[in-house]
Amino acid sequence: DLLLSNSCIPFLGSTEGLDFRTLLLDEERGRLLIGAKDHIFLLNLVDLNKNVKKIYWPAAKEKVELCKLAGKDAHTECANFIRVLQPYNRTHVYVCGTGAFHPLCGYIELG
Repeated sequence: DLLLSNSCIPFLGSTEGLDFRTLLLDEERGRLLIGAKDHIFLLNLVDLNKNVKKIYWPAAKEKVELCKLAGKDAHTECANFIRVLQPYNRTHVYVCGTGAFHPLCGYIELG
């Protein structure tokens, strides 16, 4: 209904099947951060598809192989699913992912 009434703008990146899990809304700067499978997106709130920035952050290959050897599904479990997007300060966001069952965290500079 929203699409038919032209009252929304779909995010075209969602067609990649990236399993979106976590969001961080930065109203002050007009941005939305989305955590997904192996990716972090930074979107403009005015136009979600304009100047999309994407960080590719996969799990280490050896961690993916260990995950598969443990009997986990390679496509649905053995990846770096972004679970935490937390403001750290005015310039950085703290981010954590599953890392194929070997969690990893870091900071993203929002320049």
